[in-house]
Amino acid sequence: MIETILPAAAHAVEEFGDARAGPLFPDEEAVVANAVPQRRNEFSAVRRCARRALAERGHPPVALLPGPGGAPAWPEGIVGSMTHCAGYRAAVIADRAHLSSIGIDAEPDEPLPRDVLRIVARPDEIERFRAGIPVPSRNWDRLLFSAKEAVYKAWYPLTGRWLDFTDVSVTPTSDPRGFTADVLVPAPGRARLFGGTWTTGDGLILTASVPVAPHRR
Repeated sequence: MIETILPAAAHAVEEFGDARAGPLFPDEEAVVANAVPQRRNEFSAVRRCARRALAERGHPPVALLPGPGGAPAWPEGIVGSMTHCAGYRAAVIADRAHLSSIGIDAEPDEPLPRDVLRIVARPDEIERFRAGIPVPSRNWDRLLFSAKEAVYKAWYPLTGRWLDFTDVSVTPTSDPRGFTADVLVPAPGRARLFGGTWTTGDGLILTASVPVAPHRR
């Protein structure tokens, strides 16, 4: 499902259903040593997806530890992203020679909890997603949230900096499955503009985002 919204250079593995635990490297075990079973299962299952994606591209299994910003540390020359929510988990990888970064996010296809939208969205974004929508999704608020999550996951490996939700401005494109995102805080050139795509199905909203060169805006 997620493969349909990824750049050609990217490769993903996804799982549906309840998260099942699996083997972890010792350093990974230490990360979730005191975690509740659900957290441990999700941590394990999404890394199973990632290691399978790596193996399908000829890379050996390695520990995938979360870094300071929560982003996993990928093998040399690889960029990637992981995501999970109830009933779903996925990991995507690409050669750094082909993509400088990528972010993915999965969310339930349902409205955001009450009062969350005003915290995560700028007023201009709310207006665009309400009124200019080429977006055939009744839960556009959750889509907007997911798009920002995907952008952050693509942004952080490039900059090592945190972003607030309101530091990003997302706009639906004329392509009904696309969006662009402007980062409104200082950043290196290619880390200011991101493109993205999304899809829905099986009760999920999936988004993916990559940085784009300014001239491609």
